[in-house]
Amino acid sequence: MSFSYEELISRVMTSLRLREKNAAQDSTDPQFTDQRFFHPFITIARDPGSGGKPIGQEVAKRLGFAFYDHELIEEISRSTKLRNTVLDQIDEKSRTGLQDLIQGLINPNYVSDITYVTQLCKVILSLAYKGNVVILGRGANFMTPSAQGLHVRITAPYAVRVQRTVDFEGLSLIKAREIVQKIESDRRDFVKQYFGKDIRKSEYYDLILNTTFYMPKEAADVVLRAFEKKFGKR
Repeated sequence: MSFSYEELISRVMTSLRLREKNAAQDSTDPQFTDQRFFHPFITIARDPGSGGKPIGQEVAKRLGFAFYDHELIEEISRSTKLRNTVLDQIDEKSRTGLQDLIQGLINPNYVSDITYVTQLCKVILSLAYKGNVVILGRGANFMTPSAQGLHVRITAPYAVRVQRTVDFEGLSLIKAREIVQKIESDRRDFVKQYFGKDIRKSEYYDLILNTTFYMPKEAADVVLRAFEKKFGKR
């Protein structure tokens, strides 16, 4: 049976718009896991202060993969002709139709949630289709085939993450708590709104890593071992 990359995107986007099921469910279709169309990739969900970004960068470096974090926004900016600063304001944040309506009336540069999520999904699916990439956050594990990617969640106890934010960002304890709570809530609500999932549930990941006692390079060792276990040495 013939199958195109464009059809894959169409299926996932239809799923997102209808809110009846999510891309992860669609990815169980045998056509989504056909070796002809996908090469291994890694998605990394991360709690703020857990070290997800440096771990992802280290994994990408050692595998020779491309790393995508803010680069996802740059890709969307190029495809939509929208400014990065506009997209940054809505990145990994949930919204309501009323907010979109009000902002659309007062801000000509405002981007609707469906426009953003649609473009985000297209970019992430395109990267997953090509493979050999590490994708950070944005619910990537919920819109990509589970069989062809290693899906990782990086976390640590709240107190540990707050203290790291104090140490590495030079913030007061009160400010660090505020930032960690806000980012964590935004990311959790984003995934809940657009994918109908609780980002904290273990069933959505191949590996969940508590980084309390791991430096980024040590944590990367664990991720790489899991990648090798799932896909073999590369």
